[in-house]
Amino acid sequence: MLLLVNRDISWLAFNDRVLQEANDPSVPLLDRLKFLGIVSSNRDEFFRVRVATIKRMIRLGKKGADVLGDDPSLLMEDIQRIIVRQQEAFDESFQMLLSELERKGIFILNERQLNKEQGEFVKNYFYDEVQPALVPILLDHVKEFPALRDKSIYFLVVMSRSNSKARHALVEIPSDVTSRFVVLPRDNKYVILLDDVIRYCLGDLFFNFDYDHIQAYTVKITRDAELDLEQDVTKSLVKKVSESIKRRKKGLPTRLVFDEEMPVEALKFLISKMHFSKDDQPIAGGRYHNFVDFIKFPSLGKPELKLKPMPQLSHPDIPPRTSLFKVLSNRDILLSFPYQSYAYLIDVLREASIDPKVKSIQITLYRVGKNSRIVNALINAIKNGKQVTAVVELQARFDEEANIRWANKLHDEGAKVIYGVPGLKLHSKLFLITRVEKNAQVLYAHVGTGNFNEDTARLYCDYSLLTSDKKITEEVERLFEFYNDNYKAGTYKHLIVSPFFSRKRYVHLINKEIEQAKHGKEASIFLKMNSITDEEMIRKLYEASQAGVKIRMIVRGICSLVPGIKGVSDNIEVISIIDRFLEHARVFVFNNGGETKVYLSSADWMTRNIDHRSEVGVPIFDEAIQKQLIDMLEIQWSDQLKARIINGVQDNSYRIIKGKNKIRSQEEIYRYLQQQLPAVTK
Repeated sequence: MLLLVNRDISWLAFNDRVLQEANDPSVPLLDRLKFLGIVSSNRDEFFRVRVATIKRMIRLGKKGADVLGDDPSLLMEDIQRIIVRQQEAFDESFQMLLSELERKGIFILNERQLNKEQGEFVKNYFYDEVQPALVPILLDHVKEFPALRDKSIYFLVVMSRSNSKARHALVEIPSDVTSRFVVLPRDNKYVILLDDVIRYCLGDLFFNFDYDHIQAYTVKITRDAELDLEQDVTKSLVKKVSESIKRRKKGLPTRLVFDEEMPVEALKFLISKMHFSKDDQPIAGGRYHNFVDFIKFPSLGKPELKLKPMPQLSHPDIPPRTSLFKVLSNRDILLSFPYQSYAYLIDVLREASIDPKVKSIQITLYRVGKNSRIVNALINAIKNGKQVTAVVELQARFDEEANIRWANKLHDEGAKVIYGVPGLKLHSKLFLITRVEKNAQVLYAHVGTGNFNEDTARLYCDYSLLTSDKKITEEVERLFEFYNDNYKAGTYKHLIVSPFFSRKRYVHLINKEIEQAKHGKEASIFLKMNSITDEEMIRKLYEASQAGVKIRMIVRGICSLVPGIKGVSDNIEVISIIDRFLEHARVFVFNNGGETKVYLSSADWMTRNIDHRSEVGVPIFDEAIQKQLIDMLEIQWSDQLKARIINGVQDNSYRIIKGKNKIRSQEEIYRYLQQQLPAVTK
């Protein structure tokens, strides 16, 4: 009996759900291409992080199996089978989308399909925009094969003529310099990929070589992305992370993907030159890689082929041109992104930066936007004489360099910068503003589920609570004292704080539901999160199910829990929602004997979040906000178009509720929030 699904197998099942969106005919065509890009991006991260970890465990032998909890070699075989199957499904989806695009009058041409006029345009484009960025490397006589960059795509160029040995060259596709997609002239309906622009002009690129036949085959490598930090106590954390980022760029390969049309001899040459072992099984793919670029496929003047935009809504309790401090002194505010405007968060920091009554701002930064208005507001506050403290997590995976840059900028402007917490990854979403009102100190706090990032706030479904409630603000202040002095862990009556108290508090909340059920009283738990893998928490939920507690769960990604097992988890139902926005919020609801408790949290129920990170869950005291959060959870639970059933076989079947109107929860939540606005602003 399978009681726990391996986290990596469940992760791949999540990517299958994303691929379902690319195949869904109800999704506009260009958005279906975007979902192919997301599948590709997810798969890259899976190899950079999870496969890299498993390969490390294989090298550790028995110790690695003990750490992983599974035989890493057998797990790698299972993953390989699933990846090959998913690659085949991915390629079929792409070919299907090409055919559907053609029926809509959009044609993605390759180098063999260009007419004379298009060919001349491509030649000119190549000379003007592409060729200056190309640096071909001849491979046959190099002593050391060039270190291929992670996240880049290359051509292995094979040049041959009759009665002579083939020669090989390597060309990096410069998609970081020029667009991956080139719109051809006339009618705005023909597109050629940058890859095929180069293929079309290979003869011009290698004009000084006398070869009859030149072909290019796509190659892509994925590397281990784990940061290996030195233990040298004489080096600062910034220096350690910076040096580790440089080493990451030369990390061990975890995947080699190649064009399945590549000749066998050329593949053997490539594997030999790259010193791949027999365990590093290369993966045959299609002609094109790095489909993440398809997220930015040109719209070609066809808005009907994309989802209709959802203009961001205002908040009914925040009048225009009104001080947010005045609003927050009277009531808590819940912001729901991306449906409501993210500008409110920037506005409160901007107002704080120029308000003479504000004395200090403290904030945690995990992932910030590329051109962060959040950071700009903090810098403005410094220039206006405010004390600004920024607790910056330098080890936010793939954002390390950006975070070092922002930390340095804030430090140079005069902020106090704290580089996380030694031994913990900082993942809380907090800020605290100290204001003097009537000769007394008043605190205003933010506790949220998402990062302070304006870019992702357009795509991620998250919640932000803004409050001046002392029960919360004083404990947030205590947390910032801990960040400043790690010996002051503090105690927390209301906030649920990792790593010190989360596990104990969540177990206590579940135990209360178990006791209620055992006494024949109503007992229920409603959980929404991104992932659940922690074995102790899963077994505690199984125990609650066996006691009769009704448990509903919305889990976007990894779910190691298996619902519906007779005698174990019969009272647990789990769904996953994949739609235009990424479900990212964590919301936990406990019946609590009729006195409902609702929490927002930055933490999933994974061991790393509960035991090895600084995370914060916040109780919702405002009954109107409680109702709003529960209403939105119920809307999602009623989703019949984008909800999939999570089960032990990981088949991702769509959830069907008979006799009800078809509800698409993200659209329904938008309407729900829109209906709360005064008629004049709807």
